[in-house]
Amino acid sequence: MIDLAHPHDRLIKVLLLHPESAGHLLRERLPPPITAILAPGDPELVDGSFVSDELSAYYSDRLFRAKTITGKDAFFYVLIEHKSYPDRKVALQLGRGIMGVIDQETRANPNWTCLPAVMSLVLYHGEQEWTIPTEFLNLVDADAALRPWLLNFAFKVIDLGPIPDDKLSQHARLRAGLLALKYGTRSPEEQTAAWKTIVSALAEAPELFLPVFYYLLATFRNLNKEQVQQIIQCVKPKEDTNVISIYAEELIREGYQRGLKEVLIKAIKHRFGSIPEWTQSKLDSANMDNLDQWTIKILDAKSLQDVFT
Repeated sequence: MIDLAHPHDRLIKVLLLHPESAGHLLRERLPPPITAILAPGDPELVDGSFVSDELSAYYSDRLFRAKTITGKDAFFYVLIEHKSYPDRKVALQLGRGIMGVIDQETRANPNWTCLPAVMSLVLYHGEQEWTIPTEFLNLVDADAALRPWLLNFAFKVIDLGPIPDDKLSQHARLRAGLLALKYGTRSPEEQTAAWKTIVSALAEAPELFLPVFYYLLATFRNLNKEQVQQIIQCVKPKEDTNVISIYAEELIREGYQRGLKEVLIKAIKHRFGSIPEWTQSKLDSANMDNLDQWTIKILDAKSLQDVFT
């Protein structure tokens, strides 16, 4: 069984693993004065992540090195925000990432004479539109006279929401991945409305089928068997659709079971205050039928024993 934890992180890392996809993202979304000085060729993916483990559910990051037409190195630190709303503190994470890149490069080159140029970008695919100022000093509470003397940097935000679906990218693989990410945080109604567009885009990038397929299973809340079969038949018509459909059904059922268990836990805490060890043990070993019965019983039960009897 594939691990569907952190689905946004998994898809974006697969998507930007390809230098060609990363190159299109930078050239299509960076400000024109910057793209004008980039040398031909795709950027190089640089090892390293500067997002802490406790924030990995909310952020992913990728670092790329490119050459300018003058032969100099330029680093692009891409932070992907997975929250459904824009976080005004994102500039702090960008600052940590920039300093992490500088520290990593100076350690690797102890005889350095100049620091590397690092530009930061935010790739945002939340439900709410990005409205936060894109400068680090927006976070700083300082008098106007101090501001010229304080550390500051601007960053580019790529908000997928306002971008029309057919304008996300001219590159087929990048467009299919960004389209899935765009609707992975949307409402079930928006996801359903965009389904045919996503299937059509993925048909043009079949090499991205499995990562996007698993992502859709993890993030599209009303996904049904017919839709699963539709995407398989459209993108992978020669595959054994029956085998993949059975597997998909199992993943969908697993997600439903996990959600039902979370609802039951909240109801138990609300009704009875806490979850004893014996109750948690029953929940951990429960099947779908158990959870369905207990969810009904808790409505009228006078005690935890009544729920699980």
